Amino acid sequence: MKLVAANVPVSTVWTSPEAPRDIDAPAIAVSPDVAGWAKSMDMENRLGLHGRTLTQLLLGEPVLVRSERDGWSEILAPWQPSSADDLGYPGWVPSSHLGELPSSATAPVAVAVPSVSLTAEPGSGHLFDLSFATVLASVDHADGYTRVALPDGGEGWIADAALRSVDSPATAEDRIRLGSQFLGLEYLWGGTSTYGLDCSGLVHTVSRVLGQRIPRDAHDQADTLESVALEEAKPGDLYFFARPGKVVHHVGFVSAEGMLHASETGKRLENEPLLPERRETLFTTARL
Repeated sequence: MKLVAANVPVSTVWTSPEAPRDIDAPAIAVSPDVAGWAKSMDMENRLGLHGRTLTQLLLGEPVLVRSERDGWSEILAPWQPSSADDLGYPGWVPSSHLGELPSSATAPVAVAVPSVSLTAEPGSGHLFDLSFATVLASVDHADGYTRVALPDGGEGWIADAALRSVDSPATAEDRIRLGSQFLGLEYLWGGTSTYGLDCSGLVHTVSRVLGQRIPRDAHDQADTLESVALEEAKPGDLYFFARPGKVVHHVGFVSAEGMLHASETGKRLENEPLLPERRETLFTTARL
């Protein structure tokens, strides 16, 4: 296996090279338009992603390539722990979405706002937009901007106001604040970017910004994180939901209002009271 990195802002990970449909063409293009793809899908199209998409990679994210076939790479994503493989989350991405690792891997910073412009120079020369939770190595600072190392030997600049050092201490309030930026965002199965999130994708990406590497899927999160008693749950903790005899199927942040979560396909990210039908399947609580 070889270690490479995602070299596009957002690459969607698929169950197989045959999984994408015609409507998914923008997501698998050499220069993917994930924002346009997400906007193009109606309810039926979004439901059709179940069994097709798995997760997403963000620019600079390391990737192990297991095999290659017809312009596609079978990959493992080490930053997204999974019970499916000890080396990371498995799936398939277009090989064109992968490149050489950035030359630097020190002083990592994370995009802490929904999106930010990557520029060729401090404040000018727009290259493309970066998604929330993109983590890159910082190599220089000037005039309120940070220079970051990119895949394939590239570099760019990001406004300091949009960044957070992943080594900074994290608080429960940080989780609610960061997650609340996406209130109203439409649910996207397999989404881990600013263009769409699923329930565990919200928890995973917020944790990544705060320097915590946790599993990608809700059932793995429930299995590995520290459990706390329901009556001790505080805002910033996690609620997990499961039906009797079934694996965990949903997760959300405990909030003062009830729960901050990406509900399900057809709905939008919301902060709402813990409704009776949710309480019926409340399985456990955990602390990050």
